Amino acid sequence: MGDSNEMTINLVVLGRSQAGKSAAGNSLLGSLDFESHLSPSSVTARCSLGCSCRILGIARRNGCELALRVRVLDTPSFPHSSLSQEQVSCTVRSALAHHFGEEGLHLALLVLRADLPLCPDENDRTTQFIQELLGPTWKDFTAVLLTHADKAEEAGFSEEAYLHSASSTLLSLLGSVQHKYIFLNNQKSIIKEERAIILRKLLNFIRQNNYRVL
Repeated sequence: MGDSNEMTINLVVLGRSQAGKSAAGNSLLGSLDFESHLSPSSVTARCSLGCSCRILGIARRNGCELALRVRVLDTPSFPHSSLSQEQVSCTVRSALAHHFGEEGLHLALLVLRADLPLCPDENDRTTQFIQELLGPTWKDFTAVLLTHADKAEEAGFSEEAYLHSASSTLLSLLGSVQHKYIFLNNQKSIIKEERAIILRKLLNFIRQNNYRVL
């Protein structure tokens, strides 16, 4: 986790095209490391790693403040408009080994759009992809990031009301990952306070998992 005054967390974002993976990665890093824009085809074709500056005011150890560094691996979508499943899997697996091989991966963020229903077939393909990528303990190391939460809010849904109305497929997925989920509005620049809240939630998920890594 770094030296005594610093903590580093390693994250990977996974999901479908236009789900908001790259934008979510930028929000977590507080940067514009990853290309993100509306497109009729998949934007991200290769993995790339982004690293935040030292972030203060988020983490503490033994009563002392720690500087937090966040490392995010952005990945091609699955399914992809121009890459096969095998190509995406090989690319992501290679990048995970290259960038996080020594330190390990703390958390995979499955990025889903809050404004679109999660259908059983899509969920089955996605979870199978993650399981093949991360192995049999994938549920312990996966959290769901629900993007475009602003559209759910505009439709009158609070987080509680949204989950009350969610499909059984989504609720089953959230249950399988021990209800590790975060709502994120990545259609506008995330403010510092919102980013701090999200990072604290991610740290809590990692802490609940006893800081284990893949």
